[in-house]
Amino acid sequence: MESRVAVMSIIVENLESVEKLNAILHEYGNYIIGRMGIPYRQKSISILSVAIDAPQDVTSALTGKIGRLAGISVKTAYSGVVTRDDQ
Repeated sequence: MESRVAVMSIIVENLESVEKLNAILHEYGNYIIGRMGIPYRQKSISILSVAIDAPQDVTSALTGKIGRLAGISVKTAYSGVVTRDDQ
């Protein structure tokens, strides 16, 4: 199976959705390389960056779940780095 490195940019405008967001990210924790969160208190939002190495369908499923949360926007950028499990 092929795996791709990607980065997800997440903007949280509804802080009530943070618990659900963290639960989803925990569910996909095996694929997450790292994450960084920046609270922007002046605007009452948080900005997250999540680096992931996963099959494209897994990354798409994660993006879809996050995107359905109230007050959360997500975009994913894929790298050209593709690896196979048999390597």
